[in-house]
Order: sequence, then C-alpha cells, then structure tokens
Amino acid sequence: MWTRCVRTGPWRRVTAGSCARSLCSSTRTPGGLEPLLRLCVDRYYISPGRANTERFRRGVRCSYGPLGTELRRNLLEQWWHSVSRSSAQVFGIESVSGSGDGAGAGAGAGPLRTVESELLTRLLERQELTKEQLVREALLLLQRSPAARADLLQGALEQFVPALELVNRKLPFGLAEAGPCFQPSDGSGCPAEVTQTSLVWFCSPRTSSQWLDHWTRQRLRWWRKFALSPSHFSSSEVPSEELIEAASRGVRIQYSFPWGPETLETLWSRGDAELLHTHQGVRSKLQCRDGKKSIPHVVSVTGNLDRGVMAFLSNSLQQLKREDSKQKLLQRTVLKLHPVLTPVKVALNISRGATVELRQVCEGLLQEFQEAKISAWPGYLETLPPSMEQLNAKYDEMGVLFTVVISENTLESGLLQVRSRDTTIKETMHVSEIRKFLSRYISVADTN
Repeated sequence: MWTRCVRTGPWRRVTAGSCARSLCSSTRTPGGLEPLLRLCVDRYYISPGRANTERFRRGVRCSYGPLGTELRRNLLEQWWHSVSRSSAQVFGIESVSGSGDGAGAGAGAGPLRTVESELLTRLLERQELTKEQLVREALLLLQRSPAARADLLQGALEQFVPALELVNRKLPFGLAEAGPCFQPSDGSGCPAEVTQTSLVWFCSPRTSSQWLDHWTRQRLRWWRKFALSPSHFSSSEVPSEELIEAASRGVRIQYSFPWGPETLETLWSRGDAELLHTHQGVRSKLQCRDGKKSIPHVVSVTGNLDRGVMAFLSNSLQQLKREDSKQKLLQRTVLKLHPVLTPVKVALNISRGATVELRQVCEGLLQEFQEAKISAWPGYLETLPPSMEQLNAKYDEMGVLFTVVISENTLESGLLQVRSRDTTIKETMHVSEIRKFLSRYISVADTN
C-alpha cells in the first residue's frame, strides 16, 4: 500500500504528481558531478535511473548497488566504532519512528505524517465538501496518522532516564543510534529519506561547551582519517542568526565538493530545555549525582550517512594521466577508497592454462578470504575474460585494493602475482602468504 509523507500545516488542494514535479524541478546537476555519477552507476555503487541518480545528487537515501551497499555498511560500522570506542559510556539504542511527539520536525511546522495514499485520494475526490470541510477532514486524517521522525534526538531524550539509572546517575554518557529519517529537500516541501547517525551526549552544564569542542575535534579527525584529501573536510561555527531555538552554539562539519561545501554532520550545544520538555518538567528524575542536583545539558552530533558515502566517493575519485613507452598519453581512472571502506579488498583471476585446476585454487583462496572476513571478487568466474589491462582498469574504477592472478606457475611453485591498486606495482607472493598479507595491510590501515 502506498503512503505519502506530509507535514502538518496549512492545507491546500493538490493534484496527483505535483509533489514529484516540484522535487524534480528543484534538482540540478552540480558541476563536476557527472564523472562520479557515471562511475557509480557503471561500477555497481548506485542503481541506474534518473530518479535514483537525482536522489544520490542531493545526498539523500537512494538505491545502492552491491558495492555501494557494502561501502555504506562499512562506513556505518566505522561510525559506530568511532563513537563507541571514544568513550566507555556510549550506549546504542533503537527507537521507533513515530513514537514521539514529532520534536525536531521544525519550529512551528509540525511533524511529518505518514498518510495512506488511498485515504488521501478518496478525501480529495469528495467534491461535495466545502473548502472548510475539506480542511477539517484533512486535519483529522493527519492527526490520526503516525508521525515520521525528522531526527533521532527525541528517542535519546525519551531513553535518558533508564540510561541514567544504568550509569548510576553519573555524567557524562551518550546514546548512539542510526536509522532512517524524513526531511524536506531543496525547499520543495517534499520529504526525502536520509540515513541519519546520532550521538546525544549528556553532560554537566559547566562542561557542555568543552564537550562540544571535544566532539568537533573527534568527529573532524574521524572524517579525515579515511580521506584521500583530508583538507576537503573542515569545520565551522554556525552563525548566531542560524542557531536553532534550543542551541547556544553550533558547529558544522562539511565536505568541499567540486560544486561547493555540503554539511555532513551538525553539532549543537542544546542546553536542558528539550530534556525537561520531554519529561514534562519533572526535575527530580533528571538530576544527577554531581553534588549540585543540576539538570544535564545535551550536546548532539547528527550526521547524514548518505551524504558521507557521496563525500568519500567524490574524495577518492582520481583521474591520472601518464605516458606509455610510445609517449602516448593515457588516462587512468581509479577510486582510491580507504582500505577499511573499500567494498572489495581483492579480486581473484586466472591466466591462460589448466582452467579447472586454476579455478580450484581460486575457490580455495576465496574460502580463506571469507573465513578471514576479507571481501573478494570472483573474477575467475567470467566466461569471456577480458585482457589483464582491461581487468585492471575495471578493478581500479571499482576501488579493488589488490588483484591476484593465479597461473600455471602457481600450480608448480605456489607463486602468484599481486597487483596493488594504489601503486600499480606487481609483486610475486606465495599462495600461503596472501591471506596474512591482506589481513595485516587492512589492520594497519585501520589503526592509522
């Protein structure tokens, strides 16, 4: 059954498809994005189709291909490790969309509501209703419909009291969550789904500003850790005229795309007003053991995971030019994603020779990699394998870290050839060493 998300507010008659038209008309192709779009579609990062690439352009949730899904999963996993390892007092939570009162949907605008299309269509087709009756019926329909969350803050505020008991009423501590949220996009008024990451940090009032600075440094360092060009990631204070109602300070972490900066995460020092409102002003159950019976202040870190995926794809794309031995200018396109983020760590291929025996070696290596949780691409299964030069070009665009070639020499001596994506250097290695080599390489990259 189809549903539509609408925001509570002034009601007006709409025609079918008007929302979709306004959304499409507000999207434009930013300069410098087309090469990235083509690569992402051709190399299985996002699904093809104009509507899907437009969602990708805007940094909202789109249909990911197999490699994009794996990249997104790797990024989310690294985000969770970064916030949970940064402090012993960060706990994961799961909240339900629509469980709160719509807080965070925007001052005065009301929450987004999920409405069944069939009910809405039947209501709009009732020509006997006057304008006032239509407005009244529409508002009743909206009030009965569940709220679609615009952010994850409310869930953390609601779970503050049981979490406070968990930590023996001592500060500071944080609640972390990731999940889908709906937000208006590009001024069109049409909601767009985003995958949001959220860390809500509860601390004493006197330290909230220091904690905002701490999390700004920590988050910027995390984004830059995986970047090929770290300087493209930056932070800046939110101007006073752009502060949200509850916040005394704000910081944006941004990425400089070829078409301009876009926000990846926003940090707010929010005070205690929202926490008090959520718990109906009952101060006694919110007070902590800091000797002053004070109400904790809230520092929130809210990120857009989908735009983060786009930022790392953009940051990693390189188009390199070189001359071959005949002084012919060649261009090499390579997606130099960080080793822990890249979806495929190694591609397995065979050269000409005893195909059955070579495939058996590849299958044995593939099983080893799976046991070590090293993602591998079974290139040896291609029925019409291209030349090694074409394969290398394909794997570079996919971001594959290493290409392993099994040959007749492997059957005789156990030696295979390993090509590096980043250096293009080819090395000879014994088949028994490749698993350990890859595990060590990825582990070292994760700690740097």
